[in-house]
Amino acid sequence: MLTPTTSDTCGRPLRSLRLSVTDRCNLRCQYCMPEEEYVWLPRRDILTFEETSALVDIFSGLGVDRVRITGGEPLLRKDLAELVTLLAGKPAITDLALTTNGILLSDHAKTLKAAGLHRLTVSLDTLDASTFQRLTRFDALGQVLSGLDAAAVAGFSNLKIDTVVIRGVNDHELADLIEFGAARSAEVRFIEYMDVGGATQWADQKVVSRADIIAQLQARYGVVEPVDEQTSAPADRYRLPDGTTFGIISSTTQPFCRSCDRSRLTADGIWYLCLYAKSGTDLRQPLRDNVSPEHIRDLVRSTWMARTDRGAEARMATAGRQAFVPVETLQKQPHLEMHTRGG
Repeated sequence: MLTPTTSDTCGRPLRSLRLSVTDRCNLRCQYCMPEEEYVWLPRRDILTFEETSALVDIFSGLGVDRVRITGGEPLLRKDLAELVTLLAGKPAITDLALTTNGILLSDHAKTLKAAGLHRLTVSLDTLDASTFQRLTRFDALGQVLSGLDAAAVAGFSNLKIDTVVIRGVNDHELADLIEFGAARSAEVRFIEYMDVGGATQWADQKVVSRADIIAQLQARYGVVEPVDEQTSAPADRYRLPDGTTFGIISSTTQPFCRSCDRSRLTADGIWYLCLYAKSGTDLRQPLRDNVSPEHIRDLVRSTWMARTDRGAEARMATAGRQAFVPVETLQKQPHLEMHTRGG
């Protein structure tokens, strides 16, 4: 029997939960963590796997059936496969995915598959080693490529590759990335550069829009056709003349707020209704105060039902748009960081 969904003020159901398990990362991507130093979440505040599992039960009782494990870099969380096993064993969760930068994936792909993980998404912004180092401050492209190979060997057949496109940095690699993914049965999703969290160097002129991406690919391949499908996924999918598909997540220039069913739970149990939200709901404290699951469920339900967030649309309409949060604010409020709330 299907669990009834809980809808917000715009009729958007509570269906998809992005679950951060750490705010730490082993890369320093310029669009996410460009600063030299960061304020980290206190270790005592980080949810245990059992606490995380208990909160997922509450969310699934309100209609959530899709969970994506994120970070930071989730593979930095010790014994992560134990959490995957807990979540994979919940009948209500029909789609269990994980997003990783791929650095540690070759060591974990087989274990994650055995634990019951359904899908993997690997972040890969470039195929050029020097550009990779420029973007991330680490010479680790080879490790990411090895991780992708290991994922395929482990049996992850529906791999996704996420690419943040930045003008003048990697926008000349779009076709190369599509062909790289197609050769590995992985679908590439191009993400417009967003002005959230740690994107303190964001500027409008660095954004490569969906229209620009399609125009570039049509000049290379010919007609690019949209894939006709009804889904709440953030990516709009397209097909090249040879049948190869790819996606575009155009949150910056063509937001999908009106159909967004996603929310985010940080590693320390703060629940955010929108990627642009400046405040969230603390679920850790009531959980640790032994508040009943029913009362926490009521808190989650009432909070979602009152949701009005359409953050990306509001940002698009902002005059003189600049980075969403200045560095000084981020240093005082780490929950505003993308690597804390699981972009």
